[in-house]
Amino acid sequence: MPSFLHGTLMNVARKTRKEGHRCGEQYRKDGTFPTPREMLEVSPGDVVIAHEVVDFQHEQPAWRLYMLSGVMRGVNEAMEYQHAFQVRDAYEDFCRETAWGALHCAIEPNGPVSCARTAVRLQAVLPFWEPLESVRYLFKKLDTEVTLEALLMASNDWAMDAWCPVSEGSVRTRLQMAADRMARATRDDCIEAILRQMPRALEFARGLKHRDLLADPSFQHQRLTLLTPEAFERLSAARTSDLLGQVYAWDRQLAQQ
Repeated sequence: MPSFLHGTLMNVARKTRKEGHRCGEQYRKDGTFPTPREMLEVSPGDVVIAHEVVDFQHEQPAWRLYMLSGVMRGVNEAMEYQHAFQVRDAYEDFCRETAWGALHCAIEPNGPVSCARTAVRLQAVLPFWEPLESVRYLFKKLDTEVTLEALLMASNDWAMDAWCPVSEGSVRTRLQMAADRMARATRDDCIEAILRQMPRALEFARGLKHRDLLADPSFQHQRLTLLTPEAFERLSAARTSDLLGQVYAWDRQLAQQ
């Protein structure tokens, strides 16, 4: 992994911002990003911190994969926040060509993500399975080291439930099947996946004034068909958090009628 992802919290924050400035300056010149200047070997069995909520030992040197987002902040600073979404997407495309970048993109929620973009993210991480499998990860649960399989299950169980609902098979196999189905999905396929995931989203909903109506699949289907292409694309992957946001939006709309 890039050396800028290893160190104390403050050290990694400084190095990722500096790397972001370097990347932003090159992107401004020719529309490309430079490769990291120094790569370090991650020894088998090493622990990689994959989520900030479990990073409490700030003074302890560690691999801090989640802080790759700091590079993007540095890029935006160097670009003076011009064309922010275009630059973000370009940097993600660049990162997905590496094992560390592909994993970060596969587990890091970055706002609503379309079905097509999610498929690309999942497909990108699968070829790197063996090297990524050699280490352990910290993700959301304190002091609980998990395997790559457990990490991707924790971060992408919604994708498997929506797009590969059969429980048989390894996580790797189910992710591959889900990604393949998402890559060729039609709008109707996306609606079917969304309807499969709506009960899960409703489990997390609190304070709904029209829960019974919102839980009706016919109501959900009718409302989904009324969404603009842009709004539907943001839901098309059927990610639980995105669907939950839409449920609250529908609840507010019903209250105004």
